[in-house]
Amino acid sequence: MNGDIDNKIIELIKKNEKISNSEISGILGIPEDEVAQRIEGFSDKRSKILLVDDEIDTLLPLKRSLEVEDYIVIGAGNGPEALIKAKTEIPDIILLDLMMPEMDGYEVCEKLKKDPITKNIPVIILTAKDAVRDKVKGLDIGADDYVTKPFNLNELKARVKSVLRRTKN
Repeated sequence: MNGDIDNKIIELIKKNEKISNSEISGILGIPEDEVAQRIEGFSDKRSKILLVDDEIDTLLPLKRSLEVEDYIVIGAGNGPEALIKAKTEIPDIILLDLMMPEMDGYEVCEKLKKDPITKNIPVIILTAKDAVRDKVKGLDIGADDYVTKPFNLNELKARVKSVLRRTKN
């Protein structure tokens, strides 16, 4: 039965890629939120990481090494861009640098945690700031973990997996 509904949803989408969840709901007589849930189930199951850093030398190698681990990685080069991508991409986790122009990572984290759309996305701060007061501040504003640069790549990957395990359904 469930497979039949899924197949009908797929057929409707194939016929009209722009069909809305509301239209599918009306045609099939099932709740719109169920349609959305089913469609989400069809999609890529890999975890999505938003990597926020203004230094391309940090961003690119880390992006590549996470993609090798089968993560979908989206990059953002500054705070405002990170806030937009967090809302549009809805990543599973955010790796956030602290020292950036325009808006620092603390401010980005605070804004993410106050926004109803992004408040539950876990954040790992990645930074060269290693003073205890900086770590405490990061954790107090809502970060789920705090990793100092230079970091061990295997340790960072383990921390990402750990946070995802705790926060994914």
